[in-house]
Amino acid sequence: MKSFSYVMLAMLMVMAGCSTGGDETKPAGEVNQNPEDKEAIAQADQLEVIAENLEVPWSINKSGETFYLSERPGSIVKVEGDTTERQKVFLKKELSQAAEAGFLGFVLAPDFEQSNKAFAYYTYENGTGQFNRIVELNLNNGEWVEGKLLLDNIPSGRFHHGGRLKIGPDGKLYATAGDAATNPEIAQDLSSLGGKILRLNLDGSIPADNPFENSYVYSYGHRNPQGLAWSENGTLYASEHGPSALDEINLIQAGKNYGWPEITGDATKQGMEAPIFHSGRDTWAPSGMAEHEGKLYLATLRGNALREFDPAAKATREVVTGLGRIRDVIVDGEDLYFISNNTDGRGTPSEGDDKLYRVKIDRFR
Repeated sequence: MKSFSYVMLAMLMVMAGCSTGGDETKPAGEVNQNPEDKEAIAQADQLEVIAENLEVPWSINKSGETFYLSERPGSIVKVEGDTTERQKVFLKKELSQAAEAGFLGFVLAPDFEQSNKAFAYYTYENGTGQFNRIVELNLNNGEWVEGKLLLDNIPSGRFHHGGRLKIGPDGKLYATAGDAATNPEIAQDLSSLGGKILRLNLDGSIPADNPFENSYVYSYGHRNPQGLAWSENGTLYASEHGPSALDEINLIQAGKNYGWPEITGDATKQGMEAPIFHSGRDTWAPSGMAEHEGKLYLATLRGNALREFDPAAKATREVVTGLGRIRDVIVDGEDLYFISNNTDGRGTPSEGDDKLYRVKIDRFR
């Protein structure tokens, strides 16, 4: 299905605005845009709608010209040309119904076209509590079935599940894990998987060159990271929800401590890394992130925008607004793809929401 929508491609530096709370959480129906701007938005440049009527989409994957989108209620949507197919996912544990939880991170294996294999991060509950796990998924006859368990018992709570999965240029599987909200101190505890960026071999074993012996922990002191992206030279960046605004972009190095809950914003403490940039008094609630030619592109939830960040200049601007909450973004060649997330109970869905969009990156230059 292909149609056209119009959005504002705003080229504004973030200099003003004030909002409270650094999470994606907000009352249902609250929208961080002025309704009077609707007419102005409708006069801006075109975006192409690749797919619509998505149900709380979370991750974008692309194999050739085919898209695979994870949906938080527990489905994968295959988009191929004008055809959209919602594929069933059979998991070994029942998905949690907690806020922000469910079927989250999803990434295709590097050899997906031969193996039909992918990896998923999801939240479940059992008799002892609520947890996140990372598993292998296998595609067979249009259905996905959970296979090998790679990592289990990642802390979970009412909020702050993390959930992003990415395969790095080193061929390892990276996962973001939140602090589970109720016990932020676990982010500083190296024996806990919560509040961390984790690094795994694709078979679920611990890489021999991880910074801590016999540990999946790659970096720690994180609150609720949800975005990962690598530059062309291999530099890893992560986006993270702050406690009250102060959302972060961090340059991630193996074994480093990123401070939560000890430091936030411009605060410093020996042995802890400050962010390379934060949102100040504004609230973004950043989620997925992609890199292209030295620039980072951030999907923001409460920010209701796709945002560009220049690490060299330490400058940011909104490049797409007017579509509500944005959950994930990828770059393929000169095309940038992103998904809206207005059906998650915290947005105001428009007709056809949620949607997968495409825009040419040169529109931002």
